[in-house]
Amino acid sequence: MNPFYKNMALWLVIILMMIMLYNMFNQQQTNEMSIGYTEFLSMVDGERVANVVIQGQNLFITDMNGGHFKVFAPEDSDLIRILREKGVSIKAKPPAESPWFMSVLISWFPMIVLIGVWIFFMRQMQGGGGKALSFGKSRARLLSDQDKKITFADVAGVEEAKEELEEIVDFLKEPKKFTRLGGRIPKGVLLMGPPGTGKTLLARAIAGEADVPFFSISGSDFVEMFVGVGASRVRDLFAQGKKNAPCIIFIDEIDAVGRHRGAGLGGGHDEREQTLNQLLVEMDGFESNEGVILISATNRPDVLDPALQRPGRFDRQVVVSLPDIKGREEILNVHMKKTPIAPDVDPLILAKGTPGFSGADIENLVNEAALLAAKRNKEKIDMMDFEDSKDKVYMGLERKSKVIKEEDRKTTAYHEAGHALVARFLPATDPVNKITIIPRGRAAGITWFLPEDRDFKYKDQLESELSVAFGGRVAEEIVFNGRISTGASNDIKQATKVAQNMVQSWGMSEAIGPLSYSKSDEQIFLGREIAQHRDYSEATAKKIDEEIKRLIKENYNRAKDVLNENIDILHKLAELLLEKETVKGVELNRLISDMRPGIKLASEESEL
Repeated sequence: MNPFYKNMALWLVIILMMIMLYNMFNQQQTNEMSIGYTEFLSMVDGERVANVVIQGQNLFITDMNGGHFKVFAPEDSDLIRILREKGVSIKAKPPAESPWFMSVLISWFPMIVLIGVWIFFMRQMQGGGGKALSFGKSRARLLSDQDKKITFADVAGVEEAKEELEEIVDFLKEPKKFTRLGGRIPKGVLLMGPPGTGKTLLARAIAGEADVPFFSISGSDFVEMFVGVGASRVRDLFAQGKKNAPCIIFIDEIDAVGRHRGAGLGGGHDEREQTLNQLLVEMDGFESNEGVILISATNRPDVLDPALQRPGRFDRQVVVSLPDIKGREEILNVHMKKTPIAPDVDPLILAKGTPGFSGADIENLVNEAALLAAKRNKEKIDMMDFEDSKDKVYMGLERKSKVIKEEDRKTTAYHEAGHALVARFLPATDPVNKITIIPRGRAAGITWFLPEDRDFKYKDQLESELSVAFGGRVAEEIVFNGRISTGASNDIKQATKVAQNMVQSWGMSEAIGPLSYSKSDEQIFLGREIAQHRDYSEATAKKIDEEIKRLIKENYNRAKDVLNENIDILHKLAELLLEKETVKGVELNRLISDMRPGIKLASEESEL
């Protein structure tokens, strides 16, 4: 709304309210004191009334002493006669009436206030833009030339996804190159992947590369409390797209509106499903939307309606996965261009030390390193800043103020030393990068491994994982003569989960065989399973439990054998941890080599 008209309407309301209040107070505020009719007649009988002004049924009286009174008089035919007999001066005036517009205003004032409040709240719910009742319009934002452009050069670590999307940009720039052979432009591209992998960044890069209008909207912007609003916004969005074709429409978090229809325990005729139905029709219905490409992003493709993912709607489904070591190095280089970096910083070493990091995690890593360097009054970010930043992102901030008993420090040292030594002496284990007994986050200490980027895990690796998980508990049991602590609660939880999956899901038990007995993963909101149930007998359930216990017990004893054989190294490593609080993987290698000359370790560690 224009600010001039908005202010004028506000002043109009204020003036009307002031007129009304004035009229109400003007009627109530008088100089006369009200008295009863009986008291008035007594004054007349006592000849204390000098004159009377009659105005309708109101009598305005002046007594002999100059006092003024007001009386509401009922219909009394004898009143004039009595006043004349007592010699009272009588005057008459017509009844006072409010202006007609004031009467109308007073009678309609509550309704006007209610309508005004309703319009105000409706505008607030709808974001306040446009007309009061125009909330059926699309809220898509058209990316302007003034916005900072992102190009494919700013996106790293997702080369396959970039290659597919570059083809769409080429089609928009030179459509005849593809259409001359009968090809048609894809109607929709669905970007799928874990959070933080760069799906939205890729969409912005398409906008920067393709010189076409780019509309951006969130999936949650479609659904409102009023039925039909979402469908209306979808129609308006595609109408805008047709006017600006060829163009790109980007819907972020499309799972907010594109969830499986008929889901949940309620009915299917709701606002979200109507919005989804309209979206399906607009993408591939009777009317074609030539030149309008829909790009959507989600990290929950499993909950999307199948009709939304079929060819003709989302023709391409691009998986944006977590980056590998090469991708992490490229992402680090992109973000390091924006900051002053010291010569000792090696992106490859940092990439090796950040397995499982997404693009957003790496951006946060560089940002935290910059903040740490600024706190230390450095001119450039060096490797120490990145290492401390990595520890903070992985494990949380150091709890330096926490007072720890010496007994607890000793328990933590042996616990973490147990994890590290079992990992060092067993085959098919991940390299140990760092062992620390400095409390971080909710952990009293941490043994930090560097898992490799792999697509599969093998049975021997999983069994070694179980032994490593129990290494801390076993070390406490051996050193403290069976006195164990609660520090291994998370280790036990993770080990139990791995063992259950090995037996029930991955077919890694000879007694059970290659059969799947895993629990149903269907969710209630998908409308498929309301209660978990199992499709096997009690005898099979007993057998599964026995196999899980066997796996746990065997690998627990395996960890115990490793630590009993190397108890001297366990004591030495725990002493080193109590002294230094942090021991790196290369220091652990050196300690083992000194105490066991010529031994070949199961896993070697490069200095990171």
